[in-house]
Amino acid sequence: MATIRILFGLFLLTMIASVQADPHPVLIGIDAEFGVVNSTSAQAIRLGAQIAVDEINAAGGVLGGRSLALVEKDDRSVPARFVKNLREFAADPNVVAVLCGRYSPVVVEAIPEIHRLKLPLLDPWAAADPITAHHFWPDYIFRLSLRDTWAIQVMIRYAKQRGMHKLGLLVPTTEWGRSNLAAAETLDQTDPQVTVIDTQWYSWGDNSLLDQYQALRKAGVEGILFISNDREGVILIKEVAALPKEQRLPILAAWGITGGNLFQNTGPALKEIDLAVAQTYSFIGANDPVAQQVVQAARRYGIDAPRHLQSPVGVAHAYDLVHILARAIQMADSTDRSAIRDALEKVTDYAGLVKNYPQPFAPDRHDALSPQEVFMARYAEDGAIIRIDSE
Repeated sequence: MATIRILFGLFLLTMIASVQADPHPVLIGIDAEFGVVNSTSAQAIRLGAQIAVDEINAAGGVLGGRSLALVEKDDRSVPARFVKNLREFAADPNVVAVLCGRYSPVVVEAIPEIHRLKLPLLDPWAAADPITAHHFWPDYIFRLSLRDTWAIQVMIRYAKQRGMHKLGLLVPTTEWGRSNLAAAETLDQTDPQVTVIDTQWYSWGDNSLLDQYQALRKAGVEGILFISNDREGVILIKEVAALPKEQRLPILAAWGITGGNLFQNTGPALKEIDLAVAQTYSFIGANDPVAQQVVQAARRYGIDAPRHLQSPVGVAHAYDLVHILARAIQMADSTDRSAIRDALEKVTDYAGLVKNYPQPFAPDRHDALSPQEVFMARYAEDGAIIRIDSE
């Protein structure tokens, strides 16, 4: 906890110093789940965004010398707080865009308000398909992250490679859960060799998932597609680890579980579970210049090695999004949000951290990534998230 306070202080001092250096900075909002117990996703997003801001400011800023600065708010994963915070950001003419956090239901519920406010929303984590598959136009939401459809596709392909053909789906009773169910049902129809034979639901706040797990096991599934965040991940892992070994099924998880202190909170139970998790980026083994530059910058914020970067996808995605946003601001030659929104669809040839982007966004495509960036990973003995096919 002391380390977290120190790192938070470093971030705060950096933000204050940036604002003091330029009396009229261009502001980028971050609204995420900072107040959620054990969250690491919001902090990772902030880290990636801040490293990008530092680089952009060191190179001269935007619009002829104006610096960028981050301004953050905490929605505590509550949709009503998110909407309230968005309205406050929108009321500040210096805020050009807002980065959101991890929780898909929070973002999905705010889609109408985002477009009423005409406030560009940059999504570095939330994965529900409807976030970029909605009817609002012009579209003010830009995602550089997973889509549920892609994650389920890769999880099922991995299950098939492992010889699992009968799968169970364990999902929350939220828009995120329904999005994953729809994705699984679509894929179920295209690959007869793998079938989701049963679905079980749970609610946020449930203190046990054992009944749902046992129902799937008794239905004859060979592996479980688990859609959850870290809290529910800790609960299920501890419960399954306590079962006889022959009752422990492989668990293929969406990446929400990597948005908190799952490794620390599961303790020795994690070693007893066959767990794989979807990811889009790993700093471990990344030797390209951009990755090395980000890793070096992270040292200024107390991260001494790539293996110690928590929620690494949040860092990587936020970093790339802020650089793309800065290019859009330059292209728009303005802090006008509508002009920046238009410019985001026209940015080209960005050599980023996650990948090289010929054109991150287009009028008919507001997802910057693709299924090709998705892979399965696991927790190493020291808690680092390791790409499975790199072992």
